[in-house]
Amino acid sequence: MPILKTHDLVHSFSNEEIVLNGISLNVEQSSIYGFLGPNGAGKTTTLRLVLGLLKVQQGSIEIFGEDFEKNRVKSLGRIGSMIESPSIYSHLTAEENLRVLQKIYQCSRGRIGEVLELVGLAHTRRKKAGEFSLGMKQRLSIAIALLNSPSLLILDEPTNGLDPNGIIEVRELLRNLNRESGITIVISSHLLSEIDKLVSHIGIINKGEMMFQGTLDELKEKQQQSLSVVFETSDSTKVREIAGRFGIVGVCENGRCTLPAIPKDKIAEINRELVSSGVDVFEVSIVKNDLERIFMDMVS
Repeated sequence: MPILKTHDLVHSFSNEEIVLNGISLNVEQSSIYGFLGPNGAGKTTTLRLVLGLLKVQQGSIEIFGEDFEKNRVKSLGRIGSMIESPSIYSHLTAEENLRVLQKIYQCSRGRIGEVLELVGLAHTRRKKAGEFSLGMKQRLSIAIALLNSPSLLILDEPTNGLDPNGIIEVRELLRNLNRESGITIVISSHLLSEIDKLVSHIGIINKGEMMFQGTLDELKEKQQQSLSVVFETSDSTKVREIAGRFGIVGVCENGRCTLPAIPKDKIAEINRELVSSGVDVFEVSIVKNDLERIFMDMVS
């Protein structure tokens, strides 16, 4: 069941600049949805519309099965978010920043300690936010997003500024929140390797239009065909010659010959021919699509 749906969102900031052109998101309940796109593709604009930070010009938004425009306050009470640069009071400590919002959300004071522990800031709760590193500010922002115990968590570049260990910790935090608490998470990021390790569903946007939407497995299956076959041998000229007999054109240099995607039986035939011709075959490798390559193909 979709927890978040948008239907044909169109948005522009001027008559000449259409930022979104018919964006229809479909975020399933209890999923982790990766929202990918190059800078300027329309990711943040879409998320700002979903959170009511921009007025919908054309199209509609449905959250928790209800029209967002008619149930804005009710819906936002169940959403946690971190969009672009979060609002953090630099003269207040981490705990004091959370206390301000705790009074607004009317959640228990004990929840402050819970979220600080979750994001790894319990030991710096009394340190002023102005003294925080960028990574620590990101953690505090995630803590703020979790304060109201949301059913839907929307995060724009949550690992920005984190070191490798911090990125792993945030990934595990989000995975645990999804698995143990059933929180649906929408996450935009340019770190494709992290998205690949975290999400169950994915949407790819480019120039304001959806290029793909579905499960991560569906995307990989759709693009699973091998890109090329690489032969590393003692005689790349011979590889090119034998491949040519099969009507295959290879690109060879430095002892490596790259052929376009071919069936496995053809790979075996070429390999046998090389061996029978006295050519040493050191390695045969099949280069396949990963998420980064698929993404680049879609937005190029």
